[in-house]
Amino acid sequence: MSVTHRLTAPTPGWTATTDVVVVGSGVAGLTVALNVRKAGLRAMVVTKAMLDEGSTRWAQGGVAAALGEGDTPEQHLDDTLVAGAGVCDEEAVRTLVTEGPDAVRRLIAAGALFDRGEDGEVLLTREGGHHRRRIVHAGGDATGAEISRALVAAVRTDPDIELIEHALVLDLLTDADGHAAGLTLHVMGEGQRDGVGAVRARAVVLATGGMGQVFSATTNPAVSTGDGVALALRAGAAATDLEFVQFHPTVLWLGPDAEGQQPLVSEAVRGEGAHLVDADGVRFMVGQHELAELAPRDIVAKAITRRMQAQGAEHMFLDGRHFGAEMWEHRFPTILAFCRANGIDPVTEPIPIAPAAHFASGGIRTDRHGRTTVPGLYACGEVACTGVHGANRLASNSLLEGLVFAERIAADLAELHAAGELPERTVDVTAARAARPVPLPPSEARAEIQRLMSRGAGILRSAASMADTAAGLALLAEQARFHVAEEKPADPRVETWEAANLLLVATALVAAAAQREETRGCHWREDFPERDDAHWRRHLITTLTASGDPVSTPEEQ
Repeated sequence: MSVTHRLTAPTPGWTATTDVVVVGSGVAGLTVALNVRKAGLRAMVVTKAMLDEGSTRWAQGGVAAALGEGDTPEQHLDDTLVAGAGVCDEEAVRTLVTEGPDAVRRLIAAGALFDRGEDGEVLLTREGGHHRRRIVHAGGDATGAEISRALVAAVRTDPDIELIEHALVLDLLTDADGHAAGLTLHVMGEGQRDGVGAVRARAVVLATGGMGQVFSATTNPAVSTGDGVALALRAGAAATDLEFVQFHPTVLWLGPDAEGQQPLVSEAVRGEGAHLVDADGVRFMVGQHELAELAPRDIVAKAITRRMQAQGAEHMFLDGRHFGAEMWEHRFPTILAFCRANGIDPVTEPIPIAPAAHFASGGIRTDRHGRTTVPGLYACGEVACTGVHGANRLASNSLLEGLVFAERIAADLAELHAAGELPERTVDVTAARAARPVPLPPSEARAEIQRLMSRGAGILRSAASMADTAAGLALLAEQARFHVAEEKPADPRVETWEAANLLLVATALVAAAAQREETRGCHWREDFPERDDAHWRRHLITTLTASGDPVSTPEEQ
């Protein structure tokens, strides 16, 4: 299999060589890099911003693992399967929950400092969908920042892990057999390299995070533009379940015109006893689910949206006034600070909240060793679809998934290396040049993509809304092709490459969501309000056609 589509970009002006190139510097990417080094392999980490600026650092709640007294992996598995609404890969979930506790212990051994009680034991809390207190946390509500700190420190002390920061990955390079042989990237004027270059490697690992910037309001950082999924699709890899984008129920509402990254109000706030209320103080989740405010996220997000629609309101409220100042200051200092910075004091008033795009439960299709459908190309973390999350991710399973499956990728690469089955690769230059260049939309297309997706393919979807969205996205693609034909193409640069990636993943997401004619998990169809196990208890697999258009096919039952 050869790469058939690529971004329009200059010819690489420099080349670097390593054994394993890892794209992304969150918990998944850094865990891969540290573990392949233990096997004696050279590693290079490529990251789009600074090493500690990915999605991991923004994670507030914690890491879910069966570490508490009376808790078991089997109970964790049951909660995950329920949240996943019938389309989790049970064996992948079993891998997650059985290997998870030791993975967390290894993270602690690597230097991550989780919150502990007076007896020295790690403190555990609850979040939505969990029947047990099994969430370890750090700094009260700064778990991701602490995990990132520990892993970044470990990576920076290893002289055999090369770092390339401020680099946008472009496309996969393959050898004559279609095996991953490296990638092209653009370094944004920082560090020792500059401009478009190529990294040759024996294996490529994508850990690029999510695609939240495809929507106007998201908890994701600005760098989360779907680059990994877009690269994989262009390289011929399959993606799975792209329609399942989780909207976090409680994101700080900053006004009707707020766009970009929005502050998250962690589910752990509800785990500690905060209530969801409307403007009249009514707890509307009571009676809707046995866990009330701690129901799985899709159920809570839908309930909030329905209440907003029924009352003509722009937001609901999260009420934690009964916590008192001391608990807010010690358990949730980060949330308290950004609320106060925006003129809201949770100690004395309810927090205005509304759902916003948060996590991609689907992504690049992988097996339980992180292997994609392209040989030599691996994926882990939010960019991957291991089958763990199903139609709706269980709270705090994401950091655990990054840890567990990153370790499994490193173990697979170490085994191949030990067996002499990880040779150096020669890039098939002819095939790379023959790949069809993707016309680039102008950078301002990003805002239009976000507007279209938020209006027609966000938390509420219908055939009509998604048809309008698909037509708008197709028009943007046609305009990009027209400008190329008229010899007025958009300049190849970071903003236009990101716009092209967003346009591809948005089009692929809508294609999948339009196919799934049911409501399941975080996929909510107004025109098909019921779950349909007879027809849709299966995955949707997305690939690109020869012309570069995404097509989604139901997996055989």
